[in-house]
Amino acid sequence: MSLITTAAPSKPATPAAAARRRPAARRAGTPYAFLAPALILFAAFLAAPIVYAGYLSLRKVKVSGLGLGAKSRTEIWAGLDNYTRSLTDPDFLPSVGRVGAYGLIVVPTMLGLALLFALLLDANRTRETVGKFARISIFLPYAVPAVVASLLWGFLYLPRVSPINDTLEALGISAPNLLSNDLTLWAVANIAVWGGTGFNMIVIYTALRAVPTSLYESARIDGASEVAIAWRIKIPIVMPSLVMTFVFSLIATLQVFAEPMTLKPLANTISTTWTPLMKVYRDAFARNDLYAAAATSVIIALATFILSFGFLKLVGRRAFNQED
Repeated sequence: MSLITTAAPSKPATPAAAARRRPAARRAGTPYAFLAPALILFAAFLAAPIVYAGYLSLRKVKVSGLGLGAKSRTEIWAGLDNYTRSLTDPDFLPSVGRVGAYGLIVVPTMLGLALLFALLLDANRTRETVGKFARISIFLPYAVPAVVASLLWGFLYLPRVSPINDTLEALGISAPNLLSNDLTLWAVANIAVWGGTGFNMIVIYTALRAVPTSLYESARIDGASEVAIAWRIKIPIVMPSLVMTFVFSLIATLQVFAEPMTLKPLANTISTTWTPLMKVYRDAFARNDLYAAAATSVIIALATFILSFGFLKLVGRRAFNQED
C-alpha cells in the first residue's frame, strides 16, 4: 500500500504583503538614483573621452593619390605605430626631462611650505583672528585661475614693465632676466608653488585640527618643545594627508600646461613642446595629427597612473597603517 502526498497549494500574496515589498524595493533603488547623475557625467565626460582617445591612438589616415578626392583619405588600423612615433619623437624625451626637473622643484617646495604654514597656524591656534586672516591670505592664490596667475607673473617677469626690476635697479642691483633660458624653469615653477601651496596647506591644517589638544598638552607636561611636538606627533599624524597632497601634486606636475602655454608669447625660451601636454596640443591643433596626439595622451595617462599607484603602494602601508 503506497501513500500519496500532495503539496499544499501556495497561498497568493496578500495585498498587504505586496504593499510592504514595494517600499523596500524603492528604498533599495534610492542610492542608485542619487548616484545616477554622477555616473552619467563620469561616463560622458571622462570615461568616454578616454576610451575614444585610446581608439584614436590605434588608428591612422591613409592618403590615396593627391588626397583631394572625396574618398582619398581613409582611416585604417595603425596598431602601435602612433606610440612608436610619439616615443621616438626628438621633442618628447626633452619635454619629459623638463617636467621631471619641474617636479623636483615644485613638489618638495610646495609641500614643504604647506606643511610649515599648517604647523605655524596650528601652533597659533588660540589666536583665531590672526589664524583666519593667515589662512585666507595663504589660500587666496589658489583661487586665482592658472591662466590669470601666469599672466600676472609673466608681466612681473618682463624686464621693461616689471616694478620689481625698477626697484632693484633703483637700489643699484642688477635684476636677472627670469625668462631667460637658464631661469625659465624656475619662473614657471614659482607660479605653481605660489598657486598650489594654499590648497595643500588647507588639507594638512584640516588634518591637524582633528587632533585633540590634550595630546599636545600631555607632551608639553613631559617637557617636549614645540619643535619636538611637531616632529614626533603632528607630522606622523598628518602623514596620510601628506601622501594625498603628494599624489595630487604629482598628477598636476605631469599635466602642467597652463603656465608655460600662457608664458610662451612672452618668452622665446618656451617652445611649443616644452611639456608633453604642449606637444599633444601642437600635434592635435597645429599639425592636425589627432592620432599621434591621442597616443601621447595615453602615454601620459599611463605614466600618471603607474607613478601614482606605485607611490601609494610604496608608502601606503606605513602612511595608512595598512596590513596584508
